[in-house]
Amino acid sequence: MGGGADDGYDAAAALAAFQASRAGVRGLVESGVASVPPLFLMPIDSCQPPVEQTTFAIPTVDLALPHSATMPLVRAAARSCGFFLVTNHGVDAAVGSAVSAVRAFHEQPLATRSAFYSPTPVGSVTYSTIPIHPAAGTNINEIAILPWRDTLQARFGPPPAPELGKLPASCRDALEEYQKVMAGFGKEVAGLLSEALGVGAGRVESAMGVEGWMMACHYYPPCPEPSRVTGGIEHTDPSLFTVLAQDAVGGLQVRLRDGRWADVPPVPGALLVNIGDVLKVVSNDEYTSVEHRVAIKSSQDARVSIALFFNPAKRGDSDLLGPLPELVTTGSPQRYRAFTLTEFMKSRKDIGHGVSSIDRFRIAHE
Repeated sequence: MGGGADDGYDAAAALAAFQASRAGVRGLVESGVASVPPLFLMPIDSCQPPVEQTTFAIPTVDLALPHSATMPLVRAAARSCGFFLVTNHGVDAAVGSAVSAVRAFHEQPLATRSAFYSPTPVGSVTYSTIPIHPAAGTNINEIAILPWRDTLQARFGPPPAPELGKLPASCRDALEEYQKVMAGFGKEVAGLLSEALGVGAGRVESAMGVEGWMMACHYYPPCPEPSRVTGGIEHTDPSLFTVLAQDAVGGLQVRLRDGRWADVPPVPGALLVNIGDVLKVVSNDEYTSVEHRVAIKSSQDARVSIALFFNPAKRGDSDLLGPLPELVTTGSPQRYRAFTLTEFMKSRKDIGHGVSSIDRFRIAHE
């Protein structure tokens, strides 16, 4: 459990009461809370800022450049840090509209937004404060910790279309248009990443399909004690890749090779792409999936971000994920055994967010 709670504190009852209020973290801020409730307190070593403040310069891929100039940038970024910014992407209007709509929804009066709140997220559209559950096998008496974040989550596929009419009217049109536009952008990114592997622009798409159906619209309210909470614990993404749109508040951090955490300042107008665990496997470790987290940076300003996860569209029990055969050579032996998406997600649930969720599929080489 989060640090700092009294021995007599009933965390389960507190969690139940918080969820029953249907107010989310935004509701705590509106109530004038002056200190962080125990449910949100993170262990000291997980929430304190780095001893040495560090900023990480994310590589930038400018899509206005000639293709011959873009490709080396994508290849270098995907292999070195697993993150890159994309500028001149041509979807500025949809991004701006979606981010504004997400903020507007989360900042509606409590009576309006609480009607959408789901204490137990179920279905294709949910609005909730999603607990961070301990990984399976840990102390069963350990209660989940809550992130300082409310989330509107929508699943846009697969066909037949999910019940998108349950999206709040205040942001429905903007989010549906954003997903539609970003699906095309995601196909372009998938082509760039595939070509940068040296296997051709359409290879990843033909091998497993690429869909951008899962969208998480996060709202991180200002916090009276920002250093004592987390907006999101350290994790790698369980996707091929993720596209992130965000406002100017900041809070994203990545783990450097030496173990330190570094801030990733937002760049106006740019979209952020990060490599997920599945693409790391498919690339036979040519690409890297880097741990990242979200720190709460402000006691005054709320942060808004929209993460769109691009995943394999082929997900049946006979659809196997593994390194592309042409990437397996004498000098680069197969790093992972093939597995189904169901196996992968079970591993993720069992082990938690860490990179070990794909390490259990790793093939040992002497």
